[in-house]
Parts: sequence; C-alpha cells; structure tokens
Amino acid sequence: MSPHSASRHGLPAVAPDPLPIEVVDNHVHLDIGRDGAEPLGVAEAVARARAVGVNRLVQVGCDLDSIDFTIDAVERFPEVLGAIALHPNEVPKLAAAGTLSAAYDLVERAAGHERVRAVGETGLDYYRTGPEGVAVQQDSFRWHIDLAKRLGKALQIHDRDAHVDVLRVLGEEGAPDRTVLHCFSGDLTMARECVERGYYLSFAGTVTFKNARALRDALTVTPLSQVLVETDAPYLTPSPHRGATNATFLVPHTIRAMAGVLNVDVPALCRAVSENSERVYGSWS
Repeated sequence: MSPHSASRHGLPAVAPDPLPIEVVDNHVHLDIGRDGAEPLGVAEAVARARAVGVNRLVQVGCDLDSIDFTIDAVERFPEVLGAIALHPNEVPKLAAAGTLSAAYDLVERAAGHERVRAVGETGLDYYRTGPEGVAVQQDSFRWHIDLAKRLGKALQIHDRDAHVDVLRVLGEEGAPDRTVLHCFSGDLTMARECVERGYYLSFAGTVTFKNARALRDALTVTPLSQVLVETDAPYLTPSPHRGATNATFLVPHTIRAMAGVLNVDVPALCRAVSENSERVYGSWS
C-alpha cells in the first residue's frame, strides 16, 4: 500500500506477513469510513486482503443504505458474501419514525438473496440506546431470530452491555443451528455457556489489546471447531495498529495473536477458521 493511499484512508501503511492458509473475515463494513476518511473501496479491500491470505469475507449491511450496498457487493465480487439486518441501534429510530414495519419488509426481501447467508447483525445494545429503547430492541431481536430460522440462514449477533438478555432471548426463542456471537465481548463464564449451546464465537482485534485479559481467557475455552475471526472494520484495529483505521488485510495480526492464546500453530487455526466459516455460511463459489 502506498503511503498516499494509507493516509487517504487512515490505514496502516505496512501490511502484515501473509497467512500460510487462507481464511475468512467473518464481519466487515466495507461501506463505512472512519473519522471522516473515505472507505477503501470493495475492489481494493478485496485485493489487499487476498495478498495476505484473507480470500473471503462477509460484508454486513445493518441499515437501509448499507443493505443496498451489500446486495451490490455480493453480486459483483465472488469473494464477498452478505449478512443483512437492522442494527439494534437503528431499530428505535425507525420505530419512532413509524417506518419499522417497512424496514422489516426490506430486510426480509434482501435476506432472501442467494448470496446473503446470514441475518445480522442483530441483537441488543444497551450502551448507545437507553432504557426507552430496550423493549423495541428485544422485539426486533426476536423478529430477526425468527427470520433466520424461516430462511435457513445463519444468525450474527451484536451484543453490547447486554450479555444476560442476549442469552435469555436466544434461549426463549431457540437459536438457529448456526449462531455467531460477532465481536465476542463476554467473559470466560459466558464463553463456556455459548460453547455449550453450540454457538460460534467470533473474535476481533480487541483480543490483541493489552487490557483484554478477560477476552483472551474466554478464547481459551473456545474449541477450534467453534472459533471465527473478524475485523468489524473500519473499527477495532488490532495491535500494533490500534487507533488506526481497520481493514480486512489486517486479519493476520489477530489470527497470530489468537494462535498464541490457544497454544496452536497458525496453520491449524487458519484451517479451523476456514472450515468453520464455510460450515456457517456455505461455499463462496
């Protein structure tokens, strides 16, 4: 990457060493720039990721504009599959505007696309939405769970400061067979509960942060058969680039840190992530 390109997008100028086995970025927002920077662009993001061994990704559309972007991306780029939903922080705003029902109709139509393989990110966020939004968020979460089951899609869950209620609602509704805790942020106890239920735990760049001991503890109890990796780009950039803009080509930093925590070699973790991703989302071909 040229220094000019890196500066324009707020990205690190140096790419990590390529991975020995190709993996999947399980959750990325290719349409979003960070801190006013323009997004990298799908074609460039895909090319830079392929160069370091990240040859497939899941683009997540979780508001009305990004849903349209996601459908366009999955139709134009074979490396890209999609996940579609209404983000929990979007739901109270749509409900207040009287447009939530129409938005659900759009989500259901888009989620039926052959290359949209997951309903997500849905879930609960008690950090940005206050108590007045809890009821409609929980109703929306239940609606999305039902949609995933009706369509036979995977479910990608957003959980921020809502661990107890996320697990409670999943238990009450019955989770789809393929359920992913995106950007897992729980502790060791929650990880054990999720593993026991058969959920997949997806770890982002946060697992590399020095102050993330509890998250690394959670990773240690996650079997290789239930682990995924993601960027959540353009956010949550892994060390040693914390604070810069994130992108899929930085996944190798997270993979190598995770392999150290799990005490496995990097090829073994790459192989597990690749196999798990195709088990959850199907083939990219």
